[in-house]
Amino acid sequence: MSDRNKLSTIAILMPYFGTWPFWIELFIESCRNNATIDWYFFSDCGVLESFPANVKYQEMSFDQYKALVSSKLSINFEPDNAYKICDIRPAFGFIHKELIASYDFWGFGDLDLVYGDLRALYTREYLSNCDVYSNHATRISGHLCIFRNTEKMQQVFQKIPNWQDKFSNPLHLAVDERAFSKLFVKHKNFPKKTRTLLKSIYPLSRKGCFVENHTTPNGCIAWKDGSYNFPKKWFWKEGVITNDLDKEAYYPYFHFAIWKKNNWLNHDPVRLETINPGCCYEFSAEGIKAVVSGE
Repeated sequence: MSDRNKLSTIAILMPYFGTWPFWIELFIESCRNNATIDWYFFSDCGVLESFPANVKYQEMSFDQYKALVSSKLSINFEPDNAYKICDIRPAFGFIHKELIASYDFWGFGDLDLVYGDLRALYTREYLSNCDVYSNHATRISGHLCIFRNTEKMQQVFQKIPNWQDKFSNPLHLAVDERAFSKLFVKHKNFPKKTRTLLKSIYPLSRKGCFVENHTTPNGCIAWKDGSYNFPKKWFWKEGVITNDLDKEAYYPYFHFAIWKKNNWLNHDPVRLETINPGCCYEFSAEGIKAVVSGE
């Protein structure tokens, strides 16, 4: 493959502590379908037999990870809740810079999603011009965001005002999607045309790609038509994501955080122990189920 057509290498960094969620096997299968992208877990959840070659696992306790962060960032990182790790995601490229040294891009993401064909989005051409690629129009998408693997982007988190205090604060402050976003997206409440014109005066904004890909429905971001009428069902089959509203549209992934938080708490989820790669999996407010052809 010529350099011109060679895929950019991508590493997604995923510290995760506690227990694997009931949909983990489907998440892993969606990683398997994106074999040219690597995921790195730092976790105490245990290695799964289903991990493909592009899902790497390093056994590590939450205390060990906190010690690593404290050492690398020269701060006191001692939260009680692992969810606080979301706040330090802007620094992942710096914390793990030795691990990602050979990659063109590094990124972070959430576990409450399934991936579609990520390479349909992350083409060589698409990744050729910017330093940060978000799947939201006006903020960093914490569920999946990637950064060019340069010293500048590894250290850009240090431009967050009072970043040491924010990282050290044991409370979750949503730094990754709020304070960090402000480095790249200015005047986010201005009309899109105005924001585009103003990008030229902000160096970090000029090198940012922020596109709303509607991967997280049922939240505060309106659907494509400006309404809040979202799909009722989403489907994953053989690495392709569709829904019952616009079946032909492309989605890089489906982030089901809102249903997980608001609807699935009322249901007793069935753990997806074995994934049939050729089966269709349906997501709705009621949960996740395998759909037999003809249903």
